Amino acid sequence: MLNYIRWDVDPVIVQAGPVKLAWYGLLLVAGFIFAYMTFKKIAMREKVDMRLIEKFAIWTIVWTIVGLRLGHCLFYDWAYFKDHILEIFVPFEQTNAGWQFTGFQGLASHGGVIGIILFTLYFTWRKKINLLWLLDRLAIAVPVAACLVRCGNLMNSEIIGTFTSLPWGFEFIKVDGENAPARHPTQIYEALVYILLFCYQLWYYFKHSKGHIPAGRSVGTLLVVIFTARFLIEFVKENQVPFENTMTLDMGQWLSIPFIILGLGFLGWSIFKKDYPTATKPKSEQKTTV
Repeated sequence: MLNYIRWDVDPVIVQAGPVKLAWYGLLLVAGFIFAYMTFKKIAMREKVDMRLIEKFAIWTIVWTIVGLRLGHCLFYDWAYFKDHILEIFVPFEQTNAGWQFTGFQGLASHGGVIGIILFTLYFTWRKKINLLWLLDRLAIAVPVAACLVRCGNLMNSEIIGTFTSLPWGFEFIKVDGENAPARHPTQIYEALVYILLFCYQLWYYFKHSKGHIPAGRSVGTLLVVIFTARFLIEFVKENQVPFENTMTLDMGQWLSIPFIILGLGFLGWSIFKKDYPTATKPKSEQKTTV
């Protein structure tokens, strides 16, 4: 008889009245911090104005969260949220005991990526920065945040896999009860892909290329690896919403395909164009000579 991993972790670390500290929130914040530290180190290496980087980092976090939330509401649960618009960005719900803080119940990674890309497009246009230079450096830092988010999903016993007889299967007690069958720990599968990608991106930038990377290489690698992995892992993942039960490919897979194609486009550009851009300072910061 196989000894599967029994998983019955409380997702809440501590609670005081209506406010609670959950593992997911803690890991999400930790992911943002580690990603920011990585991005800052890259910017310092290339002697980019840190005021600009800090402003970009703060607003990127904001728009990532906006994208994560809108992605879930629009792609996975629009049937409910079209009649409850206010609940999209209100992290409270009304219960018999009054209003209770719940956090945002539902975030979609595809929406987060869209939020990052759209904000980066605006920021680079507004500040006169090379778009691919910024996307490539951002792509080095992002995977560590994605890894910790999936660890948060594991702590919540959510985004679980289908049943399995493999020896590393997890018994999700909070989902299936005391006699829970073993399931694929799909959160760990994705987290491992992301942390390995993070290590590779660091090695490629700091050791292999010495910071001299062709435009589109890192962001293309990120998009292809993350969303190909996501596409494949979805085959052993439980559907997140009922309407996916009638689909040949689920919503996560359909949403992954455009990002894979976009990533291949970036990689092709990096191979054939062989452009090595540097960051461009805003005109307001450039000194003029007489």
